Amino acid sequence: MSIAAAGEPAPPVTRKRPKNRKTQLALAAAEMFCDRGYHGVSLDEIATAVGISGPAIYRHFSNKYAMLVHATRQIVDAVLAATDLPAGGDAHRKLDELLAVLARLAVEHRRVAGLYQWEWRYLTPEHRDEFMTELSTLAARLAAPLRELRPGLTARDAHALVRAALSVFGSLGTHRAVIARGRAEAVLRRVAWAVLLDEPATPSGPAVQGPEREPVLGVTARREILLAESIKLFHRHGYHAVGVEDIGRAAGINASSVYRYFPGKADILAAAFYRASERVAEATTAALTGATGDEDALRRMARSYVELSFERSALVAVYLAENNNLPEADRHELRKVQRLHVEEWVRLLGRLRPGLAVPEARVLVHAALNLVTDLSRLVRFDRRSGMDRHLTRLMLTVLHA
Repeated sequence: MSIAAAGEPAPPVTRKRPKNRKTQLALAAAEMFCDRGYHGVSLDEIATAVGISGPAIYRHFSNKYAMLVHATRQIVDAVLAATDLPAGGDAHRKLDELLAVLARLAVEHRRVAGLYQWEWRYLTPEHRDEFMTELSTLAARLAAPLRELRPGLTARDAHALVRAALSVFGSLGTHRAVIARGRAEAVLRRVAWAVLLDEPATPSGPAVQGPEREPVLGVTARREILLAESIKLFHRHGYHAVGVEDIGRAAGINASSVYRYFPGKADILAAAFYRASERVAEATTAALTGATGDEDALRRMARSYVELSFERSALVAVYLAENNNLPEADRHELRKVQRLHVEEWVRLLGRLRPGLAVPEARVLVHAALNLVTDLSRLVRFDRRSGMDRHLTRLMLTVLHA
């Protein structure tokens, strides 16, 4: 007979706080930030996901921003620790080992890759510089054996190819296409090799962030001016940091006048998304019109996507980064449009490579698209340098890897 059964009070249950509670909280926060956006998640929701009360979270973090910093550091630290290989040795073997490690980490951390892609925008300049320094360390670890294998590469060209390869690994976190873990790792590793062995994909001049290239859309229409200025502001500062007053000021009107054209800020964002969808559809249609065959069609689509991503970089960046801030009805509708666009690429690639499994084709398409949009945020687009041709070829290299 137990003590309790004999009428004695049961001893109190003492629950020990897990030693890794801080890590659990940071991981939960990272996953929720990536799924719903940094500003779309509250501390109470993070606490609930881990099974603790809201106030208990302050034992570990002073605020939500501290969680973002810790989560970002946690991911970067894991990558740097895993890629800290002994110096020396065969360059090919070392680079292959690094790519295998990064492919594994890309799959393991798929749900939090958005911190690398977009959510790190919310870091302060100090923490952003810290993050970029650590990414430079990672890039240098890949560039060193790459230059041993390809001694003709300049340091700049090697870094550009490494940056493109890292975009391939990061692409897995930008979509939800289902693929077996082992297969995903193999595809990412294969594509990264194809990218690193390609010709340099950037112009030979200094790499600088290009100026805002988004053209004013329909300058004669006030609504179009508002939309164009909003896109620039959302791209530069993030949706949540921009107020209706900011939009009105940029467009040269009072904040109250903005509501004559849009019911609210979320409706402006939705209009920007529909505009981006229209531009993508127009570019795809134009690329396919007059194509002499599937290979020519794929080449045309790649070239048009490169041009769209750079010439309308702000619009494309907002389209990719601010999905979680759309009204629910618009979010579901636009995600459907995005999937249909990807499937257009997948069907075309499937006709060219009939032995390629559909899950792999989707991973390749997302990798190719992400590579271009990622690089469009970092370098200046200049037709005279032949950059459009370089990136078009690089996209095709990824799709045929």
